[in-house]
Amino acid sequence: MLKIGQIEYANCSPLFSVLQEKFTCSGYEFVKGVPAELNRMLRAGEIDVCPSSSIEYAYHPERYTILPHLAIASIGPVASVLLFSKVPVEKLDGRKILLSSESATSVNLLKILLSQRFNCSCNFVVSQQSSTVSDDDSAALLLIGDSALRASMEHPVEFVYDLGEMWYEWTGYPFVFALWLCRNEIAEGVELKSLARQLVQAKQLVPEHLEQIATEAKEACWMGHDRLMSYWRKNISYNLDERAKTGLMLYYSKCFENRLISSAPMLNFASLQSDTPVIV
Repeated sequence: MLKIGQIEYANCSPLFSVLQEKFTCSGYEFVKGVPAELNRMLRAGEIDVCPSSSIEYAYHPERYTILPHLAIASIGPVASVLLFSKVPVEKLDGRKILLSSESATSVNLLKILLSQRFNCSCNFVVSQQSSTVSDDDSAALLLIGDSALRASMEHPVEFVYDLGEMWYEWTGYPFVFALWLCRNEIAEGVELKSLARQLVQAKQLVPEHLEQIATEAKEACWMGHDRLMSYWRKNISYNLDERAKTGLMLYYSKCFENRLISSAPMLNFASLQSDTPVIV
């Protein structure tokens, strides 16, 4: 039985909803968690496959195989990776910034943007906070996922920066926040290939099922139907096309330039060829 990591953020809800509703999933066990925890579990072999932080692949490319055509990405604003700041971003040089503990991909993206785009050298501190900029000596707070979405609604501040938008304005490329990764040991298995093809089909079915998913989604209770639909339609992309891959490799290159990774890895994709039909 494949153990599949399931990120409990609004950005993943449509894909998992369609997968579980439209396909036979009796051979899968879904393990829920935040990106950092699921990354750890995948690394330790406690789960087999999951939408994993894209930086996790760069940290350990020898351990993972990427499922093709799939990502969690943005082409411009992502709305759920936000920097809440007391001052304009260009004035953050030398200041303390609190970081989300839930995703290293977004943390490294922020470090790149501040260093290379705004020439800021900051003091970064990982925080367990999930609200907004604190009253201590910190100047800004990075939040991701549902925490960022909630904070943008409940605690408006003067300076809020969308990291997906900042990246796109700077580079002109999509930003890939997560890749679907599996452990190398199962990459050639029939079960993995079947799941990979189901996920691609589920991705294609998502747009026509968004209205139905929104009526049943727990996120609609606090986001509201219209806001949730707009988020899914305008901010989240599940496509890993050529431009997204170019943006991903550019991110890895900049991580290397900032000494955040030891090298920029090549992308190693799983083959979807299989004699086993997809079960719908």
